[in-house]
Amino acid sequence: MKPHASSPSNIRYPAWQNEYQAALLELDPKTLLERIHTAEAAIFRCLQELVQSSDNPETEAERLAIQDALSALRVLKRDKLGFPDWETENK
Repeated sequence: MKPHASSPSNIRYPAWQNEYQAALLELDPKTLLERIHTAEAAIFRCLQELVQSSDNPETEAERLAIQDALSALRVLKRDKLGFPDWETENK
């Protein structure tokens, strides 16, 4: 996915970052899980597209951004919604 010109909100990858930011900013726990699921779905759709263009150097930057976003969503689920932290349970 090609990044778009920087916007005032600093979104480089709008195909998934808009949904991701909506999840980060959501305060209502009842809506948070839905926003997280929407963000994760957008991220996974983008990852499917990135597989097609793995030779592009910008692809690696977006993959790193996605990795960070997925980590943050996992923390949100753990801290705000009481999900177990699967990373510490497997150690």
